[in-house]
Amino acid sequence: MQFSITRRQLGIALLALAAVATSSKVRAGTLEDVKKKGVVVIGIQGDNPPWGYVDSSGKLDGIDADMGRAFAEYLGVKAEFTPLAVANRIPALTTGRVDILFATMAMLPERAKAVQYSKPYVANEITLVAAKATPINSNSDMGKYVIGVPRSSTQDTQVTNNAPSGTEIRRFDDDAATIQALLSGQVQAVGANLFYPQRLNAAKPELGFEPKLHFTALYNGACTRLGDKEWNETVNKFIDQIKSDGKLAAFYAKWMKVPVPTFPDQVPGVPFTVQ
Repeated sequence: MQFSITRRQLGIALLALAAVATSSKVRAGTLEDVKKKGVVVIGIQGDNPPWGYVDSSGKLDGIDADMGRAFAEYLGVKAEFTPLAVANRIPALTTGRVDILFATMAMLPERAKAVQYSKPYVANEITLVAAKATPINSNSDMGKYVIGVPRSSTQDTQVTNNAPSGTEIRRFDDDAATIQALLSGQVQAVGANLFYPQRLNAAKPELGFEPKLHFTALYNGACTRLGDKEWNETVNKFIDQIKSDGKLAAFYAKWMKVPVPTFPDQVPGVPFTVQ
């Protein structure tokens, strides 16, 4: 599956305008509030296929969009998506702009101090990606190049932690901008998720982009506000249901092109339930 990023800016701009227009009508609240309004406000990335992205018609799509729509159906309400940049995901939840995040939220202990994670529903891998001709064989080689990452992302953390002191790391607003920086030659390598090579090679197949270094395997969960037991229990029941009824397997087959992995019962430092 190939994903176009040429319409990204227009699509996100239209969605952002729609979000502003509806912000006075749709506000985050309790589950009872959501059911009374008939709308659940879902924070999602708008530029990171196949997780969440704007398609050619301006509609949000991807596995996180399908998860969000399925969760809204589970609640018996409509889904209202708010596209977010990487750095804005947690603030949007904690300030009440959105009710819940299905937004490529890797399970990290530092994030778990600010938001409540659900059980995991999707897996990811963080790598360093560069063109085939770029010789990067170890962490120390990163210091020879300018490396791009999406600001405040897991890629940012992994590259920062693994690159030698003095490495030039350029931080961009989102995944699409990071990918474009590599394609345009602003950087020579990027901190990447599982699907960066596919997107890069769709744009410039002659360069043969490939993972050079493997940093970590991660799991993503939905996020609700800290201490909100009702929201957390509800989303966990939803995830249990779609795992058992085959809906998650269908989403995986559609977007990830691999079977659903075996998810861990725990992630160190990241509780799946309100303590």
